[in-house]
Amino acid sequence: MPVTIPRDLPARVTLEAENVFLMTEDRAFTQDIRPLKIAVVNLMPTKVATETQLLRLLGNTPLQVQITFLAMASHESRNTSSEHLDAFYATFEQVRDERFDGLVITGAPIELLPFEQVNYWDELCQIMDWSLDNVFSTLYICWGAQAGLYRHHGIEKIVLPDKMFGVFDHRILRPHARVLSGFDEVFPAPHSRHTGTRAQDIHAAEGIEVLAESDEAGVYLAASEDGRQIFVTGHPEYEWDTLLAEYQRDVSRGLDVPVPRNYFPGDDPTQKPRVTWRSHAFLLYANWLNHCVYQRTPYDLGALSTSEHHPGDDWVI
Repeated sequence: MPVTIPRDLPARVTLEAENVFLMTEDRAFTQDIRPLKIAVVNLMPTKVATETQLLRLLGNTPLQVQITFLAMASHESRNTSSEHLDAFYATFEQVRDERFDGLVITGAPIELLPFEQVNYWDELCQIMDWSLDNVFSTLYICWGAQAGLYRHHGIEKIVLPDKMFGVFDHRILRPHARVLSGFDEVFPAPHSRHTGTRAQDIHAAEGIEVLAESDEAGVYLAASEDGRQIFVTGHPEYEWDTLLAEYQRDVSRGLDVPVPRNYFPGDDPTQKPRVTWRSHAFLLYANWLNHCVYQRTPYDLGALSTSEHHPGDDWVI
């Protein structure tokens, strides 16, 4: 089933060329089916690229998904035109009175800043707090995951001695977690960050579990006991050349940046990178949409505000 997007969204051309199942809004409105309402808080500077990456994953399920992109009103984007934002993005104030089946909060290249020094931190906190009663399940990515863990569970991020940069193997700790259905016992995923979250800090918090981790990269996936908060510390949405572009950008700036590990054949940056994580990225998003959202969200989203926040009978962590 398709993901529903505006007809003129730039990502449409790329995704249609890849045979991703899309549906324009005018066609979707003629169907007597309630699509899943998914909001995406896109904090990445390369918003168009991130739109394409996320829609590619969200559009690979048997579910119709209606996307609402959100931008921070308290932050002026330097890398995305105001015309694009005006055409395809809403602000939090514009959707505050709505309810959504799911919410995605992306990463942002600001992890070395204390949370309170991020110029849109107060607005993001409003969104995260609002999600507790207005969104059934929220997927937090990379810096977004660190922000969510800090806001909801008081878990501090830590600065790493070296950038966590590359593709790393992860092992499953909770094999019966529905969000990991169909995963191999060991699976790869990309990381690109200067900060991290200690597993022991998550273990010490109430109501949250570590589901997958890496000996090299640490915690990769954690979830609340009721499945309404999913935290992913890496970037499964990355394309084959995203780490390459980041590496080349930093090298061109004269930075002492490490070669992304386990990404180029033989860790040789003159070689074309290998894509080893794509199937698990599709599976993660499909599982989130199916098990955390579609199977459990009320048909009447108005019931979200009165629903009890406890583990459902059909949720397994």
